[in-house]
Amino acid sequence: MLSRDLLRDDPEKVRQGLLNRNSSPAQLDAWLMLDAERRAALVEVEDLKRQRNEASRAIGEVKKRGGDAAAEIAAVGQLKGRIEELEGRLQTIDPELLAIEHTLPNLPDGSVPVGKDETANRVERTVGTPRAFDFEPKSHWDLGTTLGILDFERGAKLTGARFTVYFGAGAMLERALINFMLDLHTREHGYTEVLPPFIGNAESLFGTGQLPKFEADLFHLEGYPYYLIPTAEVPVTNIYRDETLDESRLPVRFTAYTPCFRSEAGSYGKDVRGLIRQHQFNKVELVQLTTPETSFQALEELTGHAERVLQLLELPYRVMTLSTGDMGFGAAKTYDLEVWLPGQQTYREISSCSNCVDFQARRANIRYRPEGGGKTRLVHTLNGSGLAVGRTLIAILENYQQADGSVIIPEPLRRWSGGLDRITAPK
Repeated sequence: MLSRDLLRDDPEKVRQGLLNRNSSPAQLDAWLMLDAERRAALVEVEDLKRQRNEASRAIGEVKKRGGDAAAEIAAVGQLKGRIEELEGRLQTIDPELLAIEHTLPNLPDGSVPVGKDETANRVERTVGTPRAFDFEPKSHWDLGTTLGILDFERGAKLTGARFTVYFGAGAMLERALINFMLDLHTREHGYTEVLPPFIGNAESLFGTGQLPKFEADLFHLEGYPYYLIPTAEVPVTNIYRDETLDESRLPVRFTAYTPCFRSEAGSYGKDVRGLIRQHQFNKVELVQLTTPETSFQALEELTGHAERVLQLLELPYRVMTLSTGDMGFGAAKTYDLEVWLPGQQTYREISSCSNCVDFQARRANIRYRPEGGGKTRLVHTLNGSGLAVGRTLIAILENYQQADGSVIIPEPLRRWSGGLDRITAPK
């Protein structure tokens, strides 16, 4: 959520930021009108209360002298009526202001490329060289079916479209990836592992920005005030909601494995094959809480932590800075990691790493006490996939496939695969 001081004191900066994000500034204009009305009403109420007090004292003086104070009493009555009218309006303005504030996206950092969509994203670096195959590489949906490790039809039978059943080595590889990522981030990158609830309340989803604007993207539990989490970012970022930390505790670094649930509203007909866009998928998340002065350096570090997974697995990838028109609602700056998928001959997103600055912290009221004293300040929040597990499995199947249809398991994963080094088709 943007601060009221920013909206009020620098509306042109906000207006330009909204335009850069392809968001209409009409809501900002409505907010400014309401805010001006609110401030004028507050001033008028204070002045009317002063007049009322003076008139009340005048009534007392008139009565002391034995005079008729009817006119003064009538005047006080009129003042009281106007005060009640204004105070009633003030009670309705505040919710109207909040309703607008809740829908305004974060403003992009100045280093973010300006553009309408993903075509304006900027390539920062490309790491690794795509493998040259001496045969036609297959897509993961063909490989997984032939190897007997992914069953899309039975997933649809059990639940519906965009659900999948993993079997045997497929389930094992998914689990191995989760363990590999968690151990890497906790043992080498200094994160504390968290196992949060997989269900979140409305306050948590508001804190990270999914509610109220993106409720259609969520799975709501009928009859309960809860939602299935779309990402571990939601519960993990909210761990310290409505709390104030000592600065000495920052940065906070959490990593968590959770399943994630997304309705994918508005994506009908997009990426319908395979594991790319599922309603349920596994992810290892990275979350940091930092001081404002260190958050952009933390973004570089967090992105590097996600990259390390791809480097150790020797998967070719590139790092993209998302444009203003392609960033998520709460982000000020986002790096996407895109892994090379030879079966599809394209790079596909496997992680988004974002600095949300104080946008989420203001919504969730997460603060810290500076070591030198003074007023408490909002933390900056960061999050990133470290990595999306199913998409990492896709990348392994497609990049490590062999001419005979088998798939080599990358060496770093074998300690979690029971020593299995290759997935082969059932005989």
